[in-house]
Amino acid sequence: MTERFDINREVLLKGELSPHLQAAHDGGLIQLLSDEDREANRREVLARHPADADIFVFGFGSLMWNPACDVAEFHPALVRGWHRRFNLWTHLGRGTAEFPGLTLGLEAGGSCRGMALRIEAGKVDTETSLIWRREMIAGAYVPIWVEADLGDRTVPAVSFAINKNYYRYGDRVPFDLQAHHIGCAEGPLGPCIEYLEKTVEMLDTMGRRRGPMHDLLHAARIAQQRCTENHKA
Repeated sequence: MTERFDINREVLLKGELSPHLQAAHDGGLIQLLSDEDREANRREVLARHPADADIFVFGFGSLMWNPACDVAEFHPALVRGWHRRFNLWTHLGRGTAEFPGLTLGLEAGGSCRGMALRIEAGKVDTETSLIWRREMIAGAYVPIWVEADLGDRTVPAVSFAINKNYYRYGDRVPFDLQAHHIGCAEGPLGPCIEYLEKTVEMLDTMGRRRGPMHDLLHAARIAQQRCTENHKA
């Protein structure tokens, strides 16, 4: 199996690419955003944010359980007008070119429960730079502002919607196909099903113990068992 690579704060601070991503970039298999373009995008998005104020980032997937940045507080939050969906094919993180995995992106419509990450005002520049290095590496996402309902108040928060023009966008991937790839794909960041399991664990901690992600996890575990049995046969 491919050597495991983890996303953490140290890696992001160094600005290092994983060996697998570097090889894909060098081989022309993926188009990465330049540091200059990424930074220009970050500054444009944050232009509306007061320089002396804390900022919230809305996480709906791995940002909930592995933000890899300095977070002052985590707040369960509800965002209306957007929903999470497994709509990004990944052949470098939790999959391979031969058998890609799927990860989450926000799409318009519905609502989404996730985690609002509060970053202190004095750390906004440093910590959002890390988040942009993590989320905006290749243009799969479009940064957006959403209204995050924390229960006692609503705050503006930065989040990341899927870029529907991106070449790995998965438009309405059928449920069974999602389950098959999530259950069976694995890449340098680990098994794809691990990504879904940790997302569901976070939803459980917020009191959301039933829903589409739970149904998908159940189906993905069945698919995983079938793949394991077929591999042994």
